[in-house]
Amino acid sequence: MSEFYSEKDVQREVSELETKSATAAKLFDIRRIIGGLFVIYGVIVTIAGITASDADIEKAEGVNINLWTGLGMLVLGLLFLLWLKLRPTAPPPPAPVPEERRQ
Repeated sequence: MSEFYSEKDVQREVSELETKSATAAKLFDIRRIIGGLFVIYGVIVTIAGITASDADIEKAEGVNINLWTGLGMLVLGLLFLLWLKLRPTAPPPPAPVPEERRQ
């Protein structure tokens, strides 16, 4: 087994790592995390608002605050996810090749 790699092997491995890095950046985009959390919590709070008792509504001066807050959270979460879909993150620019390797 040779301990030396050819230039082609190194370039292939670098391009694979760049692809994995771009995938990880897209996966952990903050808009996806915030949007997902707002959607999940919005569903939970909306369900709590739908199943609210008359006593709970009277505590809030006759407004079903859980229902309205849950719907607002759902809308906000969906807007974040729509924003992510319409404006995806740009892939990172390729790294410049040093002068020694260009030959």
